[in-house]
Amino acid sequence: MVTLTEGPDGLADPRFRLDARSLQSILTVEEEDQVVDLRGAQLRIHRENKVGAPVAVLLPLDRLFDIRAAAALRLWRALTGRTPGPVLGALTPERRGRLILALRALDGRLERATYPEIAAVLFDTAPISKRDWISHELRDQTGRIIRLGFSMMRSGYRRLLLHPYRRRI
Repeated sequence: MVTLTEGPDGLADPRFRLDARSLQSILTVEEEDQVVDLRGAQLRIHRENKVGAPVAVLLPLDRLFDIRAAAALRLWRALTGRTPGPVLGALTPERRGRLILALRALDGRLERATYPEIAAVLFDTAPISKRDWISHELRDQTGRIIRLGFSMMRSGYRRLLLHPYRRRI
């Protein structure tokens, strides 16, 4: 979320201010918190009281500073007619796919399926014999995915709520 406030006089050079029309759609809404759709990106905005010219972004110096600064930069890019850039909080398709596999593997393991059986289902392969499983290429990968599923089950799913904030808050 980007917090907009009224900037102190003399802080910004008036020659470099954003066009008032680009800010008008944000500043004319009555609510303090809003979701704005700019150039195909949804941006969360919070306004401190009544915001007049010049407009500034409030960035507290805390442990989320880098995330807040990236969100402010996305807003600035959208307001200046540029592509806002990627959403930091979005899971990549690869990560989402891995989490789905982990939950499917967890379901299988909780139903007492063996690791080779789980691997055959997850990776759409032929059943793997016990003898071949010892040196099979999917053995380690299946183990990691099952461990991820169990980790998520033991409250690791909460990490998804903090994505992309990897560190403890």
